[in-house]
Amino acid sequence: MTFSASPRRLPPVSASTFIDTAAALVVADPSGNVTCWSAGAQSLWGYEPPEILGRPLTDLFAADGPRLRDHAGRALQAEARLYPLSADDRPVGYLLMVQPAAGADPVDDELTRWLFDQYPSPLAVYGPDARVRRMNTAACRAIALGEDEVRGRLITEFLEGPAFALVHERLVRVAESGEPEYMENFVRTAGVPRAHAWALDVFPLKNSDGGVQAVGLSIIDYSEQYDIRERLALLSEARSRIGGQLDVPGTAQELAELAVPRFADAVSVELLEPVFRGDLPGPLLSGSVQLREAAFRTVAGTLPNGPPPGRTALHRRSSPVARCLITGRAELHAVSAEDAAPWKEPSRSEPASGTGAHSLIAVPIRARGTVLGAVVFLRYAALRPLFDAGDLAVTEDLVARAAVCLDNARRFTRERGIALALQRQLLPHGSPTHPAVETAARYLPAGGDAEVGGDWFDVIPLPGARVGLVVGDVVGHGIHASATMGRLRTAVRTLADIDLPPDELLTHLDDIVTHAADDALADADATVTERVSGDLGASCLYAVYDPVAGICALARAGHPPPVLLTPDGMARVLDVPAGPPLGLGSLPFEAGEFRIPEGSLLALFTDGLIETRGTDVDERLGALCRALEARPTGSAETQCDSVLDALHTDSRDDDIALLLARTKVLDRDHVASWELTRDPAAVAETRREVGERLAEWGLEEVAFTTELVVSELVTNAIRYATVPIQLRLIRQGTLICEISDGSSTSPHLRRARLSDEGGRGLFLVAELSHRWGTRYTSTGKTIWAEQSVDSRGSVSR
Repeated sequence: MTFSASPRRLPPVSASTFIDTAAALVVADPSGNVTCWSAGAQSLWGYEPPEILGRPLTDLFAADGPRLRDHAGRALQAEARLYPLSADDRPVGYLLMVQPAAGADPVDDELTRWLFDQYPSPLAVYGPDARVRRMNTAACRAIALGEDEVRGRLITEFLEGPAFALVHERLVRVAESGEPEYMENFVRTAGVPRAHAWALDVFPLKNSDGGVQAVGLSIIDYSEQYDIRERLALLSEARSRIGGQLDVPGTAQELAELAVPRFADAVSVELLEPVFRGDLPGPLLSGSVQLREAAFRTVAGTLPNGPPPGRTALHRRSSPVARCLITGRAELHAVSAEDAAPWKEPSRSEPASGTGAHSLIAVPIRARGTVLGAVVFLRYAALRPLFDAGDLAVTEDLVARAAVCLDNARRFTRERGIALALQRQLLPHGSPTHPAVETAARYLPAGGDAEVGGDWFDVIPLPGARVGLVVGDVVGHGIHASATMGRLRTAVRTLADIDLPPDELLTHLDDIVTHAADDALADADATVTERVSGDLGASCLYAVYDPVAGICALARAGHPPPVLLTPDGMARVLDVPAGPPLGLGSLPFEAGEFRIPEGSLLALFTDGLIETRGTDVDERLGALCRALEARPTGSAETQCDSVLDALHTDSRDDDIALLLARTKVLDRDHVASWELTRDPAAVAETRREVGERLAEWGLEEVAFTTELVVSELVTNAIRYATVPIQLRLIRQGTLICEISDGSSTSPHLRRARLSDEGGRGLFLVAELSHRWGTRYTSTGKTIWAEQSVDSRGSVSR
């Protein structure tokens, strides 16, 4: 540093405290306090005028010698000259001038300035305080501000937004750490017509001692590379984001949400009407094409009155949409409101009109050689550049991937519709009626993307006014599960017709399922799914309720236990012995018997009602009990709806079958019984007592026929059976005559020859009755005969 002691005589200076010159000039008063500060000095030291005015000149120098230092204490490489100033031989202050260090090349300095100013990309230099010191022409053009307008200001003071606040944070951090940083921003500045992708390098400017003197900011516009990268990312993301749900409108909406706003400003997915039903569209004619909108999405606020999905549109032959459907090729168009007007019928608003749209791409949706519809992509002038050939290729690839997913959703819709129709056709229609119980049932197919499963229920009339209640579930979904369910329901009805007790019925049903699974595994033409699943994994709960005794016998095979709501309003889970699922052929099944009070409500259901993700089964069973207790006196139909509402079954992954049965008990007006001995004389006495009881019931017209049936059954029991012998008459819509004994030998119907002395009794019973049969019990057997009785008490055959 060089000091000059000779005073300079200068003309009087103005009262200004700031000199707008690039030279580093500092003026101080006779006391050595700064009174005037130039722009060059501000750029060199980093002090704003309010920060330095009035402070001593010594603050500009290092404490250990005549070396310059900036406001952060870092050394500056420059030559300084200090001149005392006088006027009229009177000292008035000092002038400090700073020049580049010795050895600097003026030509190199000029080249450096040209390089900075003429560099085609934005460059800026910020002081350690993150305030602008220099900004080249490209940077000023990008922000539409001059260098003088931003010098000495923070970037957040002339550029607003979170992206620029983040840049300011990086500038401060680099000034403190001395380590460069890199960042990317996608923003729009005042000097560019739309948002650009910018790559920013923030790096420290250090002196020879390694001290940070300033922070450089280099910005590169890489919008073209950004667009290519975004296109590839869009196609890659399409693999995971499209096709997650097997629903046609849902899949279309996934495509629209993926493309907006990252690729287009509006997207409309329009399909031919048969696609929504799961059918394949027919061939397209050469005229207008009618499509229905499956999904529509736009940039928020761009189309406040955009058409909602679900509306139909008739595209004329001259429109790009109709042409792309007919030719099978995508079309790219620059559009305007006038161009867009004739494309669609006036009854439907045109997205491209009145919204500033400037380009459109229409792409046909083709899958497996069939056109399903079209996708329309729009861009608006205020947001994005025109679509180009590269964008056209991207849309073709994107729609091709989405088309496969849409066709899968269409096929799933069709198969689910077929399976659902098959399922509903195989299930009982409406709520089955029976004199012994008041029933109500619900079947709910799985929601969302799940296929129809194999859940089922049935109410089976049994002899002796009894009723069979059954619910079952077949593992798996789709048509195969529905067909398996139909086979099991038929098998249960067949086994119930021979009046097997619940545990024996499940044993025979298990044999049927096991044999069916073996056949499927042995079938060389069966699919992998059919071989693996077969009928395995099926579960079943079978109950037989006797309204005369008020007893219900139940057995279950891999099925949830039922819930019983008693007349006192208390619900509990019945402890029915658990058995293995059908088709395993392992452990035997065991039945449980429960006395059911009259008016009780028995709830049978499949696991879809109580098994949900994240919830314990016991908690769901408790919720079911509370739902039943909430309305203990309600009808079975009302209880069904209450249970489904309480257990929130709207969103589920499995089917639900629910069967509710409110029990009844037959009193003395409907049941008469007699204990018999093996004395043949008891036959006549029994016939007389039966006639008297029929008279009490008002059934005199059927007395003769009933007495003949009773006579034959009692005589046969006295002759061949063992005690105890019991006769029972049941009047409940029909007239049933039952004879029970302790023998397990069953009579057989045969046609007696003319020479035979016996063998005609059972034949006579069969002829006089509507139907007859034998069932076995734990203590013997029961032979029954049923007569249909009309409202007048006459036999109806």
